[in-house]
Amino acid sequence: MISIIIPTKNEGKIIEATLNNFKKNFSLPHEIIISDSNSSDNTLEIAGRLADKVVTADPAIKQNIAVGRNAGAAAAQGDFLVFFDADCSVKNPDNFFTIATDDFKKNPRLVALTGWLRVLPEHETFADKAVFILQNIWMMFVNDVLRIGTSPGGEFQMIRTDVFRKLGGYNERLVASEDVELFGRLAKEGRVRLDHRLKVFHTGRRAHQVGWPKLLSLWFMNTVSMMTRGEAYTKEWREVR
Repeated sequence: MISIIIPTKNEGKIIEATLNNFKKNFSLPHEIIISDSNSSDNTLEIAGRLADKVVTADPAIKQNIAVGRNAGAAAAQGDFLVFFDADCSVKNPDNFFTIATDDFKKNPRLVALTGWLRVLPEHETFADKAVFILQNIWMMFVNDVLRIGTSPGGEFQMIRTDVFRKLGGYNERLVASEDVELFGRLAKEGRVRLDHRLKVFHTGRRAHQVGWPKLLSLWFMNTVSMMTRGEAYTKEWREVR
C-alpha cells in the first residue's frame, strides 16, 4: 500500500483541489494522510471530508515541516511513504504510481525516488521553466550518476517505509533543507534516483511571491550552510499562501 502524506498549515485555498487530485483515477491501494500544524482556517474541515486520516499537531511542540511529515509517517501503514507538499498535483495518479512502484520492483536496492518538478502551466513563467529545467537535470546527475543523494525539494519524495523508519525520518532540527538532508542519508542505505517520467506540478507560489533572485540566494545559502555546518541558514520559514 502507498501512504500519501501531506503536511498542512492554513491551506484552505488549495487543499481541496490537491486531495481531489490524488483521489481521482487512483485505483492502487493507498491512504491519504493530512498532518496539520494547527491551522486556523478551514483546512481541517476539508481534510476531515476528503482524507483517510488527519493527524493534528500538539500545540505545545514547536512545529516545522519536518515535524509534520514525521507525524504523518508515524500514522502510516503503507509499504511506501509518499510526501507531497499541499500545492502539488500529478496528471494521472494511477499511471504515476504504477511507474514509481515499478521502479522499486525492478531495483531492490532502490530506497527512494523523486520526480521532475514543474510549475502548473497556467502559472508558469519563463523563469520558472528555466530554473526547474536546470534544477531537475542537476538532480538527475547528482542522484543517478554521482549517487550522492539529493532532492529538488519536498514537493515529492517516495521512500521505502522500513528504511525511513530505520533512519529516524526527517531531521526535526532543520527548518529548511530537511528534504535534501534526508536524501543524503538515504543514499548511504541504497540507491536514490530522480525518474524524469514522474512529472509533479506545483503552484510556484513561493518564487512568485518572494522573487527568484531572493529565493535562489536563499537556496544557495542553505546549501552552503548544510555542507559546512550541517544546519540550514534559514531559521524561520515564512508561510506563503
